[in-house]
Amino acid sequence: MTTPAPVGTPLPETKTLPARKTAPRKSATKAVAATKPSVAPKVALKAPAAAKAKPQKAAPAMPAPEKETKAKKPKLVRDSFTIPKDEYLALDSLKQRAIELGRPTKKSELLRAGLKALGGMSAPALRAALEAVPAIKTGRPKNDK
Repeated sequence: MTTPAPVGTPLPETKTLPARKTAPRKSATKAVAATKPSVAPKVALKAPAAAKAKPQKAAPAMPAPEKETKAKKPKLVRDSFTIPKDEYLALDSLKQRAIELGRPTKKSELLRAGLKALGGMSAPALRAALEAVPAIKTGRPKNDK
């Protein structure tokens, strides 16, 4: 093993070997020429392509055609709640009344209509409506066997 030269000292010159001059076989020359693309054409192809690249003119600003905007669907929330059986039956009777009016409806639509009706009430009327509804224990009811 040799010790490294101190920093700042020039490196010794290395000898370069002369290139061998041997005549390659004709078939080998064709194979090498076919597998190795020459570097010069690549450079020549890239230079004109870069010269031909011109900045494109900006298209004149045209107003976008008016598209019919679709109304976004509201995000839906799934929830569950407990309701006394007599009030649940009231939902069924309201559904029957809606059918008689020619407007079949779902339970969720009835509940949402009730919320809109409550929202439109004055403060004293809302308070009276809330007082008419008894409070129930939250959570799942126990199974009665």
